[in-house]
Amino acid sequence: YFLQKLHPRNLRAVRRESQLGLLRSISHHSVPFCGSLALENVFSQNRIIIPSASWNSTSSIRYFSASSIIIEPLESLGDSITTAVLVSWSKEPGDVVKEDDVIAIVETDKVTMDIRAKKAGVFIEGLAAAQSEISVGSPLYKIDTSLKSAPQVNAETIVVATKPSVPPSTVETQSVSALTVDVPVMGESITTGMLAKWNFKSGDFVKMDEVVANIETDKVNVEVRSPQSGILQKMFNAEGDEISVGNPLFILQPSEASTTSTSPAPAVNAPAKPTPSPVKSTPATPLAVVKAAQPVAAKSSAPPAVQTPAGDRSETRVKMTRMRLRIAQRLKEAQNTAAMLTTFQEVDMGNLIEMRNKHKDEFEKVHGIKLGFMSAFVRAATVTLQELPAVNGVIDDATNEIVYRNYVDISVAVASPNGLVVPVLRNTEKMSFADVEKAIAMYGKKAKEGALALEDMAGGTFTISNGGVFGSLFGTPIINPPQSAILGMHATKMRPMVTAGGKIEARPMMYLALTYDHRLIDGREAVTFLKGVAGRIEDSSRLLLTL
Repeated sequence: YFLQKLHPRNLRAVRRESQLGLLRSISHHSVPFCGSLALENVFSQNRIIIPSASWNSTSSIRYFSASSIIIEPLESLGDSITTAVLVSWSKEPGDVVKEDDVIAIVETDKVTMDIRAKKAGVFIEGLAAAQSEISVGSPLYKIDTSLKSAPQVNAETIVVATKPSVPPSTVETQSVSALTVDVPVMGESITTGMLAKWNFKSGDFVKMDEVVANIETDKVNVEVRSPQSGILQKMFNAEGDEISVGNPLFILQPSEASTTSTSPAPAVNAPAKPTPSPVKSTPATPLAVVKAAQPVAAKSSAPPAVQTPAGDRSETRVKMTRMRLRIAQRLKEAQNTAAMLTTFQEVDMGNLIEMRNKHKDEFEKVHGIKLGFMSAFVRAATVTLQELPAVNGVIDDATNEIVYRNYVDISVAVASPNGLVVPVLRNTEKMSFADVEKAIAMYGKKAKEGALALEDMAGGTFTISNGGVFGSLFGTPIINPPQSAILGMHATKMRPMVTAGGKIEARPMMYLALTYDHRLIDGREAVTFLKGVAGRIEDSSRLLLTL
């Protein structure tokens, strides 16, 4: 960056452009410079001139050096993720970017992620359009890293030399341009909302901080306020439309007083009195038409209309989110790839319930977390998986090999506002009851807040799905690929059972379901696994003794 005074002749206001666009603009005009600096020198030195919008005789000019411009690609988003949708850009061409600033927001089938700047500089241009699908490794944006501090640019328009001398007042008038207000960021993982209501009409005067529009999302309702006083020139969406974060919402022409928008007011009030006169002069005509039409309708031989059932028969169509589309795709892939088979086992929950009721208060006091049933099932499944490595293994279809894992990572299915997610408990063979409960509580909170990261859901060797929390009595879960098995828990119900002494008692019973890939796991191993889990749940002391 250099300081160079611009000759006061030949000024013209142009919009901020990308580097190449500005080069083209300059190449079509004769640009005089102080001293002997000519246009050829600008191109030969790979520099672009961007003067300050509020130019004066001491204004400086920003130069972009072509050698310092970096093209940043879309980096890896995680295993098995090759594409993402660019939700919105958080920076515009010419904006100053600090290190770790959010440049863009991308959405995958699992999470919504922020793309952050690795280096400070000036954002040159985005290389992909909003809502477009981009591949990992493809160019994403350009940034000039030679700028380390904010430039003195205060408006959307920039002064470039091409026209005769203009008084300073004229330049200031030209630099006042309409302000485009975008759909604001409404929270992490929220990328779209519904435009519920416009509070003003086009042409209305809006004061600073007045609520212009209301947006509804699945989590919060957001009020969009005017950043300054002015006239509402254009609204880009109608009420009820789905809008995306970062897209233009309305255009505001800044103005300090409402006098500019009140001039049409007399025209609105003037016809207030004459309006009744046409109403008085025309009632006879529609009345005659109605009376003349009555006998025609009586003679009509048309068949009677079919009566429609009472009630609302309308339909509502909602576009599927990328997460829901990906869930549907993965579940269908599991059905088409694995030879899935489900086997069942019932388990008596009496002893586990008794142990939980006996120690839950002390457990919560010591560990700061409530004692649930999931920790027992995670521990029981972990020990049993170590005994039966095939259930914890997977088939590598690319190499036709069986991969046996020497560790246990259990995915726990959790319902979130955006769909089913499966965060992973890693190395559960080393986790205690308290460790499991704390990890599940943390993932549950993050799922509700939409704060789960991709790393939280990557991997996993086995899945536990607890449909019993929703009251499910019996079901067949679907494998979460590339895993080979999934354990389904269900609701605990009192059922008559025959005890060891031959008596019939009402016992709290739960059905367990194991869906497995029959290509790898045989029926003997599947049944042995279920009975191993059931045995450790019915006699929880075996978990303490690692039996």
